[in-house]
Amino acid sequence: MPRSLLKINIANELDVVLAYRRAMQLSEKTGMAQANQTKFATAVSEICRNVVEHVGNGTIQFGIVQESGHNYLEARVSDRGRGIGNLDQIYDRARYASSTATRGMGIVNSRKLVDFFEIKTEHEQGTAVTLRKRIPTQSPVVTKSLKEVWLQEFNDEEGISPYAEIKKQNMQQLELLEKLRLRNLEAEQQLQEIRRLNLQLQHSNFEIQTLSEERERRNLELQKVNADLDAFAHTVSHDLRSPLQNIGGIINFLENSLQTGNNEDAASLLPMLREQASKMDKLITGILAYSLAGHHSLHRQIVSVRVVLQKVLESLFIPASFRIILPDDMPTLYTQEIYFYQIFSNLLGNAVKYHDRPEEAVIEIAYSFEADHILFTVQDNGPGIAPEDQEQIFSKYESLGHNLTRSDSSGLGLAIVKRILEEKRSDVWVESEGRGARFVFSWPASEVVTESEENE
Repeated sequence: MPRSLLKINIANELDVVLAYRRAMQLSEKTGMAQANQTKFATAVSEICRNVVEHVGNGTIQFGIVQESGHNYLEARVSDRGRGIGNLDQIYDRARYASSTATRGMGIVNSRKLVDFFEIKTEHEQGTAVTLRKRIPTQSPVVTKSLKEVWLQEFNDEEGISPYAEIKKQNMQQLELLEKLRLRNLEAEQQLQEIRRLNLQLQHSNFEIQTLSEERERRNLELQKVNADLDAFAHTVSHDLRSPLQNIGGIINFLENSLQTGNNEDAASLLPMLREQASKMDKLITGILAYSLAGHHSLHRQIVSVRVVLQKVLESLFIPASFRIILPDDMPTLYTQEIYFYQIFSNLLGNAVKYHDRPEEAVIEIAYSFEADHILFTVQDNGPGIAPEDQEQIFSKYESLGHNLTRSDSSGLGLAIVKRILEEKRSDVWVESEGRGARFVFSWPASEVVTESEENE
């Protein structure tokens, strides 16, 4: 039976850092060499980070186990997530993948760093990962009393929270008030001094409370900024791929033309290359403006939705067999153009990318006014989306199961659409039964520009 040392709940990045730190401290206390300490702690943090990113929460329990006459420091990371259904694929892909591959590499790297690695996973039942690193034979025996000493050292490291500090000061103030009350009984002449001190204490308490509330407000703002920065990083990596892929294709064609001496074809490609570079520059400029200006201060302008759609269609590679249907007229809005570009780029790009019958493909864009919102729809006659997938496709890293292996999909497009519409206090959803999918998103009708306003 393993001798339990310590258990930590894993719910966020700070918990991952704590798990890494405890792994380093425990491996050091058991007498491991510096290099093995780092390997064990790194393996632990990789698995814990997977729990935070793909499940949301879990636990890690450290212990000492004995096997085949040797002692091992063990870390068991468990969660109640959906399970890992493609372990063999992860191991096989990692064997041949380049150093830039990231999906599943946390498991593969951790496996290499420890002496024992085991994953037990069941669909919808969760996953448990066991990691062990051998303890040197000359290390001291971990007794119950030694374990208690270690735990006390860990507890002594914990800083006092703002709430605990305020509570401590309030208790001190109450004790002082009690002393003042007793002195008042002993000497009436001290009453005025006691009241003065009491007022000072109340004022100090109010200032402490104000500082605590301000600290909490700033912490919440910092969390939102960090979340926005993370989302922005994913947005950049996702939205820049489309023009980059187009530029790569043009360069390949250009190289072939030059090698065959076909200078006419080569020259004809230069305007296309320049156009893609210009589109990429505009996209980068818009995204950078989005990140620097902040959501609410992002520049708004008069935007023709039809013009934005034309820009999106020109930027996408759409096979000639596809039939795109647009309304005869579309509204003009006073809004952020980059938002509409990103939304339609992702929805139309997915409709083209995942269509399984390009020779008969039809994509139709429509809109209608509903109360205080405009409803825009992008409908295709593709393979459709299963009911159980219709919620999760709007989450980060989620993609339809039969498309998970596509190298040209990051699974972030619909998450970006969802985040933009949340910023606009709107929503997006999908309707699909059998073949075909109809993506619907709402937009504030208050941003509609009338003809008279447009001519001013």
